[in-house]
Amino acid sequence: MKVLVTGAGGFLGQYLVAQLVARGDRVRGLARGSYPALERLGVESVRADIRDRQAVQAAVSGVEVVYHTAAVPGVWGAWELFHSVNVRGTENVIAACRACGVRKLVFTSSPSVTFDGTDQCGVDESAPYPQRWLCHYPHTKALAEQAVLAANDGRDLLTCALRPHLIWGPRDPHLVPRLIDRARRGRLRQVGDGNNLIDMVYVENAARAHLLAADALGDQSPVAGRAYFITQGEPVRCWDWINAILGLVGLPPVRRRISARLARCAGALLETAYRLPRIEREPLMTRFLAAQLATSHYFNIERARRDFGYQPLVSTDEGMRRLGAWLTAGDEVTSS
Repeated sequence: MKVLVTGAGGFLGQYLVAQLVARGDRVRGLARGSYPALERLGVESVRADIRDRQAVQAAVSGVEVVYHTAAVPGVWGAWELFHSVNVRGTENVIAACRACGVRKLVFTSSPSVTFDGTDQCGVDESAPYPQRWLCHYPHTKALAEQAVLAANDGRDLLTCALRPHLIWGPRDPHLVPRLIDRARRGRLRQVGDGNNLIDMVYVENAARAHLLAADALGDQSPVAGRAYFITQGEPVRCWDWINAILGLVGLPPVRRRISARLARCAGALLETAYRLPRIEREPLMTRFLAAQLATSHYFNIERARRDFGYQPLVSTDEGMRRLGAWLTAGDEVTSS
């Protein structure tokens, strides 16, 4: 099967590409940069911006399945950037799939599309989109997700959306390095009482979920037109897990604390202070970040288990072992 992975050079994208190649699919990757790791896998690389409608259609031409992982992540930045990439870019992918007769589109969404800043304890996919948004990323991902699911017609184009939560593992360029950097600089504070439970997902499990969902998409499939939470299926205490990651590199656990209310207030003040003079760098705290660090957010993944057989194959303990080995060695440490 010939497939396209948008955002192929990203953290999840590279693992997804590796699993597709390993099972014999012919892979074309769309990314803005050049990635030697993809070239070593024999991937056909297309260097383009997801916002370029003609380039996207050219990349989609001739493939049977599209995995759309490309996005602008983060808790800070201009609405125009988030919207142009996450929403308009996704609309370009949908239009290209229709124009080129692609049958299957799997979209990488986020559980944050249902997050309103309060606790989410074991919620399933019936959770609604919130009425207010704490930052542009979840808002634009929700708009993109809705567009993808609405594009499913059950006949010519079959679509679904996966919501992997806090993807982590070896080669992570985002979450783990940021935590370690802040801890080393003494800028990491526990927000709240530390008892909040969270879900997350090891990167190989997240990638495998995409393959399973695509394979299950078909006529009369329950997967078509639906969204799915993807996690390890076993919530952990947020700050215990953060401290365990710090321990992998010999850093002490976080001792200093700040109340959830004070963190939210600080986030609101910093957002205003950064927004007015249009400061581009991310504030040390935002309302979204404060809420994520202080509240519980874990999810029911029974729908993914039932509809396409998702089961995390790499346990959290094994994933932490692999992460620790990679952090120590500074190399790729993965079984895929």
